[in-house]
Amino acid sequence: MSTYDKAFPPQQTQQKRRPRKTIWDTPYPWLIPLLLVLAAVFLYPILQIVRLSFTDANMIQVGYDYTLESYLRMFTLPGFFPMIGTTAFFVFFSVVFQLFAGFIVALLIVQGEKMNLRGTVIVRTSVLVAWAIPGVVIGVIWGMLYNETDAGIINYALSTVGLEPVSFLSDPTMALLSVTLANIWRGTAFSMILMYAGLKTVSKDVLEAAVIDGASALQRMKNVILPAIAPIILVNLIIISIDTFNTFDMVMALTGGGPGNSTEVIALSIYTAIFREFNLGEGAATAVVLLVVNVVMTLVYLKVLGRRGEE
Repeated sequence: MSTYDKAFPPQQTQQKRRPRKTIWDTPYPWLIPLLLVLAAVFLYPILQIVRLSFTDANMIQVGYDYTLESYLRMFTLPGFFPMIGTTAFFVFFSVVFQLFAGFIVALLIVQGEKMNLRGTVIVRTSVLVAWAIPGVVIGVIWGMLYNETDAGIINYALSTVGLEPVSFLSDPTMALLSVTLANIWRGTAFSMILMYAGLKTVSKDVLEAAVIDGASALQRMKNVILPAIAPIILVNLIIISIDTFNTFDMVMALTGGGPGNSTEVIALSIYTAIFREFNLGEGAATAVVLLVVNVVMTLVYLKVLGRRGEE
């Protein structure tokens, strides 16, 4: 071996001659179109909403000034805290019953599959239909059910058994309950999908071992099934909470926020402030509040997913 070969082995020489990588040799340039689209349709509107929330802009006058009046006015409006209360009631009971109903339906389907019962696929498909129907159509469907005239399906059924008609949509308390019930029906399908996926991951060996140890059905549910699907329940809870917070189309089609403001949730309040009262600054300030709620819940969701990935 010559003196040159001893000083510069072949591998080191090859490494020295290898051209240095530039950014164009990485996958990042391929992400530029996607980043541009996201910036145009996602980031820019968000920044505009945040900017407008610090103005007194409206849909009638051209000019505007930067001010905190929109936020101060929003928190001092007489209808703001009732709207927050309506939203809290709507979200809390919708989420709780969507979780519960989704879990029960998923559990029944899984048990039916274990027993080789016919029709489990039909039941599963029927439940999924509610998830595929647009919110506006769901509002129209439940509007026909809640109709307080003789054409109303539920009131007609009540009249056949001698009961008085119910003011589903004209009474403020009943209207809020009716809208919440319709949203529970709507969201149960998605909740069932996640619950069904979680129940299918529960180990059969662990369940059989629990049966051999003499655990009752309630004990297996409490000590085996619920702990096994707890991460999925938490993810389900966060997703349907975000979805319920953003509910607009179904409520708009069903009650339009009425009677009065009894069913005006926060998303509908934003629409009312901007497109009915033409107050762009105040509507943007309310939208920022909704954005903060969604961002916080999304961060929690990402943290939960991170923990699951580490596990």
